Amino acid sequence: MTEKGFCTIGQIVVVPSSTLFLPHCSQMALEVAVKAAFGAPNILGDCPFSQRVLLTLEEKKAPYKLHLIDLSNKPKWFLEVNPEGKVPVIQFDGKWVSDSDVIVGILEEKFPQPPLNTPPEFASVGSKIFGTFVSFLKSKDSNDGTEQALVAELTALDEHLKAHGPYVAGEKVTAVDLSLAPKLYHLVVALGHFKNWTIPESLSHVHNYVKLLFSRESLEKTKAAKEYVIAGWAPKVNA
Repeated sequence: MTEKGFCTIGQIVVVPSSTLFLPHCSQMALEVAVKAAFGAPNILGDCPFSQRVLLTLEEKKAPYKLHLIDLSNKPKWFLEVNPEGKVPVIQFDGKWVSDSDVIVGILEEKFPQPPLNTPPEFASVGSKIFGTFVSFLKSKDSNDGTEQALVAELTALDEHLKAHGPYVAGEKVTAVDLSLAPKLYHLVVALGHFKNWTIPESLSHVHNYVKLLFSRESLEKTKAAKEYVIAGWAPKVNA
């Protein structure tokens, strides 16, 4: 166990109450609460919106203390500070804030380096991919058009990356990439498992983009294990 204010380098230290100190100095660390894995309350869970916040913290090298929340048995302290019981939430200046969009915006203000702002004209790129992925994943009718809708969104992303890549806004990763990365990770894992489906090979720019995102140290540190992603989607697929 680490003492308060101790810097942990290159490791994750598990401490009581499902709390993790991640590899930045814990002094003045932001407190962030995210989903724990289904059936494994001491392991990082599969929420893509929680991962987006963690990715942003990692990319900015911001110090943080991580609370893993078992959503089937939410701790009393968590519900006291966050009555809605939603994740992710993060504490800024003594106040707990929810909604990944809001959290990421505040992080950009408080930790301006490196800048992750996405140019406004690119901010909505890929915004429909997650919704079409979920529809296709849950679909039980191969002729309902959900697969075609997803391919159309991925094709639009491919065309954008061809013109502006390798990332959405060019050579450097920005907030929109950190929003898309967890969603694409879920897409690849869940569709591969439940439908034996992969992104069409013809979408070469998307494949390169996925490879770039998945190779980032920040994603490797913050992604849920594949088995927990699969377990998280199973009830929705089997509903």
